[in-house]
Amino acid sequence: MIARRTLITGGITGGAGLLLAGCDRVVQIPAARKILFAGEDMQRGLQRALMDRGALAPEYRPDQRSPIFRANGTYDPGTAAYKALAAGGFADWRLAVGGLVERPLRLSLADLRALPNRSQITRHDCVEGWSAIGQWTGPMLGNVLKAAGLRRAARYIVFTCADLYGGAPYYESIDLVDAFHPQTILAWAMNGRPLDVPHGAPCRLRVERQLGYKHAKYLMRIDAVATLSGIGRGKGGYWEDNVDYDWYAGI
Repeated sequence: MIARRTLITGGITGGAGLLLAGCDRVVQIPAARKILFAGEDMQRGLQRALMDRGALAPEYRPDQRSPIFRANGTYDPGTAAYKALAAGGFADWRLAVGGLVERPLRLSLADLRALPNRSQITRHDCVEGWSAIGQWTGPMLGNVLKAAGLRRAARYIVFTCADLYGGAPYYESIDLVDAFHPQTILAWAMNGRPLDVPHGAPCRLRVERQLGYKHAKYLMRIDAVATLSGIGRGKGGYWEDNVDYDWYAGI
């Protein structure tokens, strides 16, 4: 576990001191965590208010890519359904886009590749304490959501994956600011090649301003929702619900 999740000792007196501590430090103070996680709007609103949400993650040159890029999380979903998709080169895979949208979509891998794509070389920071630089290619999530037509009530985007944790699909979520960030993409290629299984084939989320556990792999569904209260235990993701990871993992 990296330092950002280590509880710091001592306290900060006064509201001004709390804000000056910065987002990472704020969420590490027990009293502040109690406030931040007291309710959906307070938790997510205050965390996001303390960050520059429009800033771009640093991008790197091709020669700065890491020679080894470890896989985070699941290395292979291993289910019968996923094995069948992989055996067919993911020709039968479809990414469902639904929830609070006007035009539900079912996108094939060929559909994603045919969309305007963005390539970016960025650093992946894992909560386990390692980092690596890689190149990712795929359409911007925001453009896919525009094609689906978000309804006015939509506030969050939920990702459901092919890998199972405790017998249920892995899931994560982001808000609309991150969803429409230009560096948030549905990556189908890594370092100029189609994604392999350990890195999330056939498609994974890249949300470059957040830690690695937010970058959901093996995407199967994308749903626009008004609230996260009905998703898992209501904190917005598998690790948030089960290990108390921060919902907003900004870096």
